[in-house]
Amino acid sequence: MRQALGLRTGQALTMTPALQQAIRLLQLSTLDLKQEIQQALDSNVMLELDEDAPAESPETPGGEAPEGNGEDRETVDLADVSVHGDDAIPEDMPVDADWSDIYDTAPSSERSGEDEDDLAEFRRANLSGSESLLEHLRWQARLAPFSEWEAEVADYLIDAINEDGYLENWDEACVHFRETMGLDPGRIEKVLRVIQDFDPPGVAARDLSECLRLQLLLLDPQTPSRETALTLVGKHLTLIGRKDLVALRRASGYDEAQLKTALALIRTLQPHPGRPYAAHESDYIEPDVFVTKHQGRWKVGLNREAAPSVRINPHYLSMVKRADSSRDQVTLKTHLQEARYFLHSLQSRNDTLLRVAQCIVEEQRAFLEYGHEAMRPLVLRDVASQLGIHESTVSRATANKYLLTPRGLFELKHFFSSHVQTVGGGVASATAIQAMLKRLISAELASQPLSDATLAELLQKEGIQVARRTVAKYREALGIPPSHERRPL
Repeated sequence: MRQALGLRTGQALTMTPALQQAIRLLQLSTLDLKQEIQQALDSNVMLELDEDAPAESPETPGGEAPEGNGEDRETVDLADVSVHGDDAIPEDMPVDADWSDIYDTAPSSERSGEDEDDLAEFRRANLSGSESLLEHLRWQARLAPFSEWEAEVADYLIDAINEDGYLENWDEACVHFRETMGLDPGRIEKVLRVIQDFDPPGVAARDLSECLRLQLLLLDPQTPSRETALTLVGKHLTLIGRKDLVALRRASGYDEAQLKTALALIRTLQPHPGRPYAAHESDYIEPDVFVTKHQGRWKVGLNREAAPSVRINPHYLSMVKRADSSRDQVTLKTHLQEARYFLHSLQSRNDTLLRVAQCIVEEQRAFLEYGHEAMRPLVLRDVASQLGIHESTVSRATANKYLLTPRGLFELKHFFSSHVQTVGGGVASATAIQAMLKRLISAELASQPLSDATLAELLQKEGIQVARRTVAKYREALGIPPSHERRPL
């Protein structure tokens, strides 16, 4: 084995901190970006909010890239400030690369006191102020005439009730009390019966049949079809779920009029008695990009209010001295360098997002004009090739970003879909086919719901070549039940 020296040339991508920051900012959602900007403002004295930055309204068309960032409004020329010798910052921060994420992209868990106050205020405004189901049940248990051991059993059983109001792990509870307190299942059942009389009706049931039966037993015995409904939920719940009226009539022995009256009564019951007590949190989505039609053309503009504008503080910038190497000057220069990296990364994020959104809008003009049935097939590779960037960059730019159009608010990834061959040799997007399925099913006769095979034939007549199993897959994706479940009783 011989050792020798040689020269070799090659190209390699270096993951500099600035490049990592630019990529991380690109894939952040609006909420995460606001937190990132706030953390930068808190940790860097050179950065400040730009109160004079113009805000872009939804009505303002904007197809052009943003005209500079906060640096353009500085009173001192940044080019005259040397930071760490030759460590210059490029004008165009690259964000296009093909690599796996090798760093943690989650936002920091540290929050300032003001952030904690804002979070608490948000929860007070958006979370239901009513008590939880378990609190409601425990309050009733304290009023019930339980003995000491019965109260302990009741507390254990209430703790095993899930958010829907059903009792979980009944067998496990019986084993637990037999081993710890020597109680047989009959005595535990006695406590359970008391809990099942609590509000809301049907709570602490072990299955759906028992839940419906408990609610029916609370009705007046003179309620029409009460006994018929009790028989149906106790013995024929599977047939009710299948909506097979013929089989239900044959198995139960009731005539059609009796069944219809009983089924109408069953439909008034609550299959999830605990749902009304679940905490409700409102979700708010702020669009990242606006789409408007201006003089017959679709224009794309960034939502400037989605993230606060920042700039370099001119007062602290004027304090930077080139020749001074004191500790304070080193700190200021370091903060200045980090601030310039951060501003360039923000600018790069906005430019990339605007270019990707503009490309998507140009490809999906038919959707904006005519709706989902005109959606064109589009994949990440198509946008990447048009913009001359990598697919991973497009994926990051469209992750958790939302586009406000005259047809509604959509996530950018909504406009990407696979394609299906048409009879004429063309292609149609999966989203368009789903919209066509929705239209066909909404127009079907209630007594004669269309099967998947029939839907495939109807799509074939409209020029879409699709198999029955593909129709079933798209129908399930839309949350539409099969034909036998859509048939009314």
